[in-house]
Amino acid sequence: MNAFLTAWRTSRLLPVRTVRVVAEGAATVVWRRGGRVIDRFESNLARVTGKEGDDLRALSREGLKSIGRYYAEALTLNRLSGEQIDARVRLEGYEPVKELLTTTETGVVAALSHCGNWDLVGAYAARHIIPVTAVAEVLKPQEVFDEFVAMREGVGIKVLGHEGSSTFRKLISITKKERTLVCLLADRDLSGSGVEVSMWGHQVKVAPGPAALAIAAKTVVIPIMVSYERLEGARRKAAKSPWGVVLWFGTPIDPADYPDERRVETVSQAWAGALAEQISQHPQDWHMLQKFGWAS
Repeated sequence: MNAFLTAWRTSRLLPVRTVRVVAEGAATVVWRRGGRVIDRFESNLARVTGKEGDDLRALSREGLKSIGRYYAEALTLNRLSGEQIDARVRLEGYEPVKELLTTTETGVVAALSHCGNWDLVGAYAARHIIPVTAVAEVLKPQEVFDEFVAMREGVGIKVLGHEGSSTFRKLISITKKERTLVCLLADRDLSGSGVEVSMWGHQVKVAPGPAALAIAAKTVVIPIMVSYERLEGARRKAAKSPWGVVLWFGTPIDPADYPDERRVETVSQAWAGALAEQISQHPQDWHMLQKFGWAS
């Protein structure tokens, strides 16, 4: 049986706290064993931070703990109450975009990175800010994908499977017609037609989706970052967890402000630059275990 399916089914029999402890412990074991995935993770982190040696190893260990924390929360998100979700999420940069998100009659595009727990903040946003639509990579086996979709839809996130051009056409229609925040994980390009931008002093390829969708639907792109923070006192008690997340909103990027030529590239650079700065501040929460689009 697939490891993810086994974990999901086993987690349902365990207390939430136990799932978190086991997941973070397993992540530490994976880090200690090392191997190709950990080497690639550390290579990605080194390019972002410039760290090396023991400092880089310490950062990658914190990164694996963060990844374990995310999976523990994903496995148990449907078991959290609304009050627990609310206590775990803190907003930064929300006031400047509050009116836009609460009064829009159509869709707004969010450019996200593989950071923190965006499922948790999606659940919060769907409850308090705006309906959320997400695109998910279709995983194999199908049962794993179905579990992820069920988890997200169970907390109010509408999910579309990534199926190429047909998905993009659906997103254009949704964004034009529905009041929703369309969340696109865009730091890792899956389209094969990535846009080259500058991040951390390197040329990298990112997904063209956020810029292309905003242009087609005549809306804006908001860079969004999610990072973890330790909880204390009353908030920790209400959350029933030592960890919460910070949901950071960047400045909206309007494609209409950029010239027609190379608009996808310039809009992509704008959101990528904002997220690069945020990831630099919270590199341990950038869950980039996969090959990243380094062009130089």
